[in-house]
Amino acid sequence: MAFACQRESYSREFTSSVVSCTPAKLKTEVNGKKEEFDGYNVILKDTILFPEGGGQPDDRGYIEEIPVLRVTREGGDAVHFVQSPLEPSHEVHIKIDWDRRFDHMQQHSGQHLISAVAESMFGFVTTSWELGRQRSVIELDTKAVTAEQVQALEATVNEHIRAHLPVTVQLVSADHPQAEKFGSSGLPGDRAGPIRVIEIPGVDQNMCCGTHVSNLSHLQVIKLLGTDKGKKNKTNLIFLVGNRVLSYMDKCLATERALTSLLKNGPNEHVQGVDKLQKSVKLLHKNSVSMLRDLAIMTANTVKSDPNKGKIFVLHRKEGDSEFMNILANELVAEVELLFLTVGEEKGSGLFLLAGRPEAVETLGPKALLLLDGKGAGKNGRYQGKANKMGKRAEVEALLRKHLETPDTKEE
Repeated sequence: MAFACQRESYSREFTSSVVSCTPAKLKTEVNGKKEEFDGYNVILKDTILFPEGGGQPDDRGYIEEIPVLRVTREGGDAVHFVQSPLEPSHEVHIKIDWDRRFDHMQQHSGQHLISAVAESMFGFVTTSWELGRQRSVIELDTKAVTAEQVQALEATVNEHIRAHLPVTVQLVSADHPQAEKFGSSGLPGDRAGPIRVIEIPGVDQNMCCGTHVSNLSHLQVIKLLGTDKGKKNKTNLIFLVGNRVLSYMDKCLATERALTSLLKNGPNEHVQGVDKLQKSVKLLHKNSVSMLRDLAIMTANTVKSDPNKGKIFVLHRKEGDSEFMNILANELVAEVELLFLTVGEEKGSGLFLLAGRPEAVETLGPKALLLLDGKGAGKNGRYQGKANKMGKRAEVEALLRKHLETPDTKEE
């Protein structure tokens, strides 16, 4: 069966009747979390809401103002998941989320055009494609695609758009000669009814169940964003069609304005400005590291010259790093029995280093790690790693002092 959405992709509203309504559950992802909803699977006599298939996601919309959260295909039926029951045999009014539908039409027809031209120009065969939420990807059966080929491909597909070629849909029976030449690959095993053939005259002719524009001019424009390495010696071609190109341009312009404000220069000077900033940051980092090293040596010398330095040395420095702590440890490990050094936030996350007598560090290291809620390891008289609860430093220090006060007592 060809649904109303496949017969007339531009329909935004439709009236049908309810065939069945059965309790069901929907497992889906919301804001990155998996959730389960109770509801009903509704089958209609006909529908303008497209069930997912052919690489194209399903539509969204409303049945009698009830949101449709998912549309899937089961044999010759489209199954609509809703959260309120609908009475069988009753007529219902259906409305579609047109922005989502038209976006899918543009991307899908654009994919057909790009794939056909890529094969005719360079022999690149499309092995799969994905219609993503922000950008779409065509998997090409080739190890590499050059920048010149991408440029030529983009120019050619946009020439076809400017030629406003029609996109036609023909329904043929499975035993029709036109259907037989495509073979049966890609057809679902539970397919029912005629086969849809999508044709762009002189450019492409392929089986497809998806929704498409009626003319290439409705694609507006195609932008190829480049390629990346695919799986098994294949190449992924990334593309945008129509309104997605406009959205992409809006984001680029917003970024350009932000950079102009931050860098205090024009768009043509942004790269030069960022390069200058990066060099300045590298120089500042180099100077900062050098100063930290000098500070570590000065701190160590101060401790060495202190006659009241005691058996334990504890220090926290917000701006330090692991090298700062290790330099201190190298200089002071022979001066005191235990060193507990930390760098980073006062009560947030940071780094720690426990150094001193190997047997004491081996015993105390895991306990300090537990108090600091961190990850780390130790050997040869040093135990170091990352800490998530730097506010527990005082408890670690108390643990170390207690150990030094009762060195012969075996701790639990």
